[in-house]
Amino acid sequence: MLGSTDIRVSPVAFGAWPIAGMTSINVNDADSLATISACLDVGINFIDTAYCYGAQGESERLIARALGPRRDEVVIATKGGIHWGPEGSQVLDGRPETLRRECEESLRRLETDRVELLYLHAPDPKTPIAESAGELKRLLDEGKTRAVGVSNVGVEGLAEFHAVCPLAAYQPPYNMLQREIEADALPWCRERNVSVMVYWPLMKGLLAGKLTRDHVFDAKDGRRKYPMFSGEEWDKNQDFVDHLRAIAAEVGKTVAQVVINWTIHREGIAAALCGAKRAEQLRENAGAMGWRLSTDQLARIDKAIAERGTPVTRRAVR
Repeated sequence: MLGSTDIRVSPVAFGAWPIAGMTSINVNDADSLATISACLDVGINFIDTAYCYGAQGESERLIARALGPRRDEVVIATKGGIHWGPEGSQVLDGRPETLRRECEESLRRLETDRVELLYLHAPDPKTPIAESAGELKRLLDEGKTRAVGVSNVGVEGLAEFHAVCPLAAYQPPYNMLQREIEADALPWCRERNVSVMVYWPLMKGLLAGKLTRDHVFDAKDGRRKYPMFSGEEWDKNQDFVDHLRAIAAEVGKTVAQVVINWTIHREGIAAALCGAKRAEQLRENAGAMGWRLSTDQLARIDKAIAERGTPVTRRAVR
């Protein structure tokens, strides 16, 4: 269930950032439309997008085109508070008037009168988070969203927001190698029945098991800027993925399915947002649902994580 609402979401969600085509290569409308259309067929009813996913809202527009009359079968989450500046840089803008304008434009793009979940995408350092929360509360009261969430904040931001607008969801980065929220935000959310919807469960494909040690990243591939994808960190991560490959072979699943399954069964995690550019990737992600790793396999994963050591990484607004 989504927070204290009566909205039920699949534990694997479709993360619609890749289809925006801004940091992913080889993206086209035909594949994107087929991927979105396949969601319900593989048991995924939860689609996550944002106002800034695409230079002109391509992600939201594609979702509307693909769903058509099936829109009411899907839980749609979108986000406001980030847009693109004239030089292509991200602009954080959590002012009430901006959040309202972006929400209304997102609804037009999505061809719907409401979304099930509306997030503050990231806090704006120039706008008190309470002011942003107040506007999202008004949009909630007006029925333009059925629930409200916040992304990319810590416990202090969660508390400030929740004091003004009841939170149904929290969206942070989280995966086997990025577990900071376990120390504070995850317990805070569990105590208050706030659903935690995590992004980067596969660490931008690193934990999917498909990148070989000698992989050469395309010059346009946004992953090249992350330390996890180069040098000593890359080698350590490949050693770690080798352990996951052995477990995946045992259970007859792919490495990605093992990693996503581990994620959605962590205490307090409601859903994992898994990006996809093609329908076969979506089907693979959906195959992480409906089964569980054994106690022994979980213990071996814990051991491999400990041996991997603390990774050099960074938490970023996406």
